[in-house]
This record gives sequence, C-alpha cells and structure tokens, in this order.
Amino acid sequence: MVLKDDNSEKSIELFLSIGLEDKTARNTINNNKVTANLTAVIHEAAVIDGCDRNTGNLLYSVATKYPANALVHRPTLLKYIVTSKIKTPAQLEAAFAFFANTGSEDFKLNEFEEACGVGIEVSPEDIEKAVKGIFEDNKKTILEQRYRTNVGELFGHVRKILPWADPKIVKKLIDEKMYELLGEKTAADNEKPTKKKEKKEKPTKVEEKKAVVETTAEPSEEELNPYTIFPQPEQNFMVHTEVFFSDGSILRCSNTKEVLDKHLKVTGGKVYTRFPPEPNGYLHIGHAKAMFVDFGLAKERGGCCYLRYDDTNPEAEKEEYINHIEEIVSWMGWEPFKITYTSDYFQELYDLAVELIRRGRAYVDHQTGDEIKEYREKKMNSPWRDRPIEESLKLFDEMRRGMIEEGKATLRMKQDMQSDNFNMYDLIAYRIKFAPHPKAGDKWCIYPSYDYAHCTVDSLENITHSLCTLEFETRRASYYWLLHSLSLYMPYVWEYSRLNVTNTVMSKRKLNYIVTNKYVDGWDDPRLLTLSGLRRRGVTSTAINAFVRGIGITRSDGSMIHVSRLEHHIREELNKTAPRTMVVLNPLKVVITNLESDKVIELDAKRWPDAQNDDPSAFYKVPFSRVVYIDQSDFRMKDSKDYYGLAPGKSILLRYAFPIKCTNVVFADDNETVREIHAEYDPEKKSKPKGVLHWVAESSPGKEPIKVEVRLFEKLFNSENPAELNNDWLTDINPNSKVVISGAYAVSTLKDAAVGDRFQFERLGYYAVDKDSEPGKLVFNRTVTLRDSYGKGGK
Repeated sequence: MVLKDDNSEKSIELFLSIGLEDKTARNTINNNKVTANLTAVIHEAAVIDGCDRNTGNLLYSVATKYPANALVHRPTLLKYIVTSKIKTPAQLEAAFAFFANTGSEDFKLNEFEEACGVGIEVSPEDIEKAVKGIFEDNKKTILEQRYRTNVGELFGHVRKILPWADPKIVKKLIDEKMYELLGEKTAADNEKPTKKKEKKEKPTKVEEKKAVVETTAEPSEEELNPYTIFPQPEQNFMVHTEVFFSDGSILRCSNTKEVLDKHLKVTGGKVYTRFPPEPNGYLHIGHAKAMFVDFGLAKERGGCCYLRYDDTNPEAEKEEYINHIEEIVSWMGWEPFKITYTSDYFQELYDLAVELIRRGRAYVDHQTGDEIKEYREKKMNSPWRDRPIEESLKLFDEMRRGMIEEGKATLRMKQDMQSDNFNMYDLIAYRIKFAPHPKAGDKWCIYPSYDYAHCTVDSLENITHSLCTLEFETRRASYYWLLHSLSLYMPYVWEYSRLNVTNTVMSKRKLNYIVTNKYVDGWDDPRLLTLSGLRRRGVTSTAINAFVRGIGITRSDGSMIHVSRLEHHIREELNKTAPRTMVVLNPLKVVITNLESDKVIELDAKRWPDAQNDDPSAFYKVPFSRVVYIDQSDFRMKDSKDYYGLAPGKSILLRYAFPIKCTNVVFADDNETVREIHAEYDPEKKSKPKGVLHWVAESSPGKEPIKVEVRLFEKLFNSENPAELNNDWLTDINPNSKVVISGAYAVSTLKDAAVGDRFQFERLGYYAVDKDSEPGKLVFNRTVTLRDSYGKGGK
C-alpha cells in the first residue's frame, strides 16, 4: 500500500511539472488508464523535467482523446506540440481528426501540416477585425438580446473566418466588444430566462473547450441532456399558437385547467410521445432522428412512447412494411409502450367528424380535386360551404354507407379560405375509397385524412409532446384549430429540423423509384441510408444513435450534414468492437525462396491493437509458408522515397511475421504484367524496414487460402444534394458505387464468420458478412474505409 502511495505521489509530481493544477493532477491518478496514458505521453514527449502550462494542457488532451487506431503516429504529434508548431486546442482537434482518418497508414507531412494550420499565425489585429465585422452583422440581434446573446455562436462565427485564432484572445475581444456596445449589466440582464433558447449545434466550439484542461467549461445542460428544451406535462396550459383569421380575429389555443387536469389524471403526469411512421416504405436515417427524439424523450422522462402506424391510406399499406418497422425500431434499441394504429380509432374519428359537422365546423363538398385546387389558388369558398348542417350530416352518413361514388364527395373542415396560411384552406377530413383496409377489413369505405386524424389521435392517446419535423410547422394552425373546435385536449407541438445527409436521397417517393426500377438491390441495399441498408452494410445502431445525438435536436432548417460525419461515428464504434483480421483483395503471389517448401510457421496475430500477451483470446493463429500473397497495389517496379510498399531489391515487414526482400520478379507472357514475386525472408528480424504490409499465406503446400467475395461501396450519388437536380437526379447516380471483387484471399479463421459479423481488415477498412453468403462462399460488405475518402479524388 505504501508503494502505491509513493507511486501516486510521484505521478502527481510529474503531472504538476507539466502545468496541471493540483486538483486536476489528483483527480487524474484516480483513473488508472488516464494515468498510464499521460505518463507514457510525457515520456514520449521527453518533458519529464516539466514544460509550460499550455503545452501540458495539450499533452493531457493527447492522453485522453488521441485516436486509438493511430498510436503509431503519436510521437510525431508530440514533436509538433513540444516545438510549439501545434499550440492551440483547435489545431490539436484538427490533428486528432486527421489521424483518426489516417489510422496506422502512412501520411504526408505537408498534408498533415495543412490540415492542422501549422505555420499559420493569426495576429490580434486580424482577430479584432473579424470580431468587429461579426458584431456589425449581428448588432440588431445583440441589442435586442443584450447579455442573453449566445456568445458561443459569435465565437463560432469567428472560428469560421479564422479557424486557427487563439481562443483566449477571441473570447477577450468578444467580451470587450459586448461591454462597449451594451455597457454594464442591468437587473433585467441578470434575471433568469423563463424559457431556454434553442440549442444550436457548434461541435467545433465544444471540442475546443474540452481540449483545455484549466479553462474547461462545464458542458451545458442541453449538451448533456438534449431533452431539457421540452416543458413538463403539467406546464401544458400556455397558449400553443395564435391562429390569425382573415376577418381580423385571433384564436389563441390553449388547454383549460379542467381539460389539463383531466389529462394529467389519466397519464399520472407522465410524458407520452409517439413515433408515427406510415407503413408505406422502409425507414431511413431520418427516421432514426425521429426515434431518438420521440422514444428518447419518453425514456429520459420515465414516460411512454407509442409506436403508431398512420394507416389512413388502405391502398398504400403493406404487411411487409409493418413487420419491417417493428423489427427496425427494436434493432435501434427502442421499446414501444404500446403499438397502435390510426385505424384502431376509426369509430372515434368518425363520431368526432359528425360532432364537427354539428358544430358547424365541417361540410360535405362535391368539388373535384382540380376544382378544389383552383378554388384554393383563388382563395374562393366552395359553393357547398354554407349548406345546412342537417344536409351535411345526411350526406356524410351516405358517404359512410357507400351510397355515394368515389370522388363525388369529401368532408371538408370549415376553416378560412382567405387565410394567409394555405393549411387553413378548408382541408379535407374524409374521402371515399372503396378499398378494403389491411387491418379494418371492409367495414369502412370512407377514410380520414392525415390532417384530420393526426392531431385527433394525438389527443385521444393523451400525447404530451407531439414532435415532428419543420415542414409541418405551417400545419400548427390547422392542428390546434381542429382540437379547439372539438374541445379536445391539446398536446404540446414542437418541430425540429429534418435530417438531410449528403450524397443520397431521403424522399420515400425517390427511394421507392430507385428500388422498384432496380437502380439498387432492394430496400436494404448497403448504398442506401435506409436503416436496413445501413445494418446490412455493417453499421451498428449504437453508431447511428451517437450520430443523431451529436447533431442535436435543433430547429436550424436547410442544413446538410456531410456523410463523413456519420462515418466518423461508425469508425469510432467499430474501432472498439470489430476484431482485426487480414484479407488481400487483389492477390499477388510471393514465393519465399529461402523457406523450405513443406515448412509452415504458425504465428500469433492480434485481434485487438492493445492485446495483452497474457490474453490468448486476443490473438488468432496465421500460417507463414513458402507462398504468401500481398495486394497488387503494394508492389511497384520503381521505388520512391514516399512509397512504403515492396519493390525490387527493397525490404518490407509482413505484419506479425518477418521482413522480406524482393529478389526477383516473374512476368507474364506480355512482359508487363507481374505474375509472381520471389523474395527472401529474414528469420532473425535483423532488418528494420519502414513499410508494413498485410498478407495471407497458403496453410499448406499447394492449398490456396480461403477465397471470399468483397463488395466495395461508395456514395450512391456524385452530387452532395442530388435532390437539387430536380428531374435530372437519376443521371447523378454514381456508376461505380458498387465494385465486386470475387477473388480476394482471407485468413483461415474467417471461415466460420456468420452473417452480420464485423471485422477490421487491416490497412483496408471495416467489413461485415453479407446475407448473400453461402457455405464455402463468404461475402463481405465494406462498411467504411479506415480514413475519410469523401471529397478527395472524387471518392
């Protein structure tokens, strides 16, 4: 015990010598992993005698945040830190991102320096000029919000202009400018806001703060818990929205105390949400965000989330889609409180429609679809709008009993045809469809519309928070008008930005088109960002949820999230969970001439980069024999300084095995194509070549390695936003989005891999076993490369 205390004191002394505060140093030794990492970093950086505080803070960040897949490059980064070539948190975060993408592969120093802003000096004058311009652009907002202004957002604007600026100088100048513009804080400035401002996503700013130990700000409540923006159920008495009518009147929608008390008695004050997909297609990554919001809020508050199928269109719903949705929701890690269907409430919805007519708020209309469109464009009332209530009741009953032909009548809500909001133009509540319903059978020949059923069922299910994407914001007026007209309980409605990801389409119509017309191989094609496609590609639900959480629940519409951000979370997850193995995609035969033809040496290969020697499960056996295979891309006839592969007369190291030196090259009949290479291995490992190659060997003389099929996937569309191409979007499909390699060689331990198993193919990327695999013929899908290839060379 005394020895441990002595070691702890030595560690504290070492950590204090690099400028850490006493509290930070003592907290660090409580974490054995961080203590070991920081000690190793200090020794690697050769600063055991101490350094300045700024350098020490950066070293601490390296110890806690450096990507585990690129440890081989850590000494390089440390040299840049101790020589002050990398001296700011922003530069360090850029370095982390660079090495996370690079992994253990070689890289060019000039690319690294460019990515990290090495050598770029930003003067205080440059920062002052940028701050001044940003304050001028945002002066009106700052004067309105005063000291409630989101200073972090101003900071982010500066970072966009000057990414390598010293954050301390930026903060100091922003504070000075705020004081210059606003003066001393008033009593009103010090009052707590009654409602939190919506959180805006500023990942760069957050990461920068984390990198500095002494000045680390506590994460905001919303960053730790994105659901804090939503009110509690008992607060649902405020005015939800104001509906402005063309006659100048205003409808202010809110729950009465009696209605809210009745609701709270039923729910026990719990949060009730719903995830309401239409069963007319497969779920995509946008639905992952909706699930995160709907199920996540309910889970965080100890409440309930319905999985509710919006099955109001009997001709579009399929059992296939219903089964898929339930299965995917479960795979994503969410458990519905109850599974319901809008059709479960068809009788209640019909009864409420009758009541709506009785209250003079709905009427039976005989206009055709084209006539309704024309009248809406001209803001004209239907000629049947003012028909007697009894007449509409009689006609609606005839609609229900099938006495009126399809298309000859609809039930419309009597809203405001002269409103400035087109979602108040007497929306259709019911239409006639002589089609059996998958769940309700032949009982009904009239079906409610989304605009009528959605809000009504929300109220019937006592939903506390009705959460949807921003394109539904203009429907708020209609939503609350209907509930008010029927004197029903009103949920709290909140809209968030929909998830748009680059190089793909998210429209169900477009997805359905490319699936049914065979542009892709089904709804679960790994090139699609459908959730089943991502799963088949090898993406985990954990990575998807981490990606969605990182984006946040914001209302900033129109933003396009680059697919590389999703890939970052995929890599981060698979780096921890995918065991390493070796596969050669395009094999090139190498004959080891100084190894006996019948000799096979069994070697240990690591499943995990940090494998401990005393853990047998962390290793797997690989044979090293006279015939091995490397990838064709790892051999050249002409060597160069920046090339780390094999060449005539050159040595490289075979991963986990021996150095080999190329002694001869055998060409095919065309005298150009390399057929095989002859090499000698160094059994004593005296040579220390820089290049390290993955390889696969014959397990016994003449027995070729396991042959597998590997499918390499790239982005499906060349453009970042193919939806902008309108009618030309199909011409943007990338013809090279899927490349099949049928003759790859794999190590023998992969022969027992099962569908869905994930691996890191060393030096290549992350791969998963595809469902097309058969006994004796494994098929692997590339999930993601080891480094980000998007935006580079057209990949």
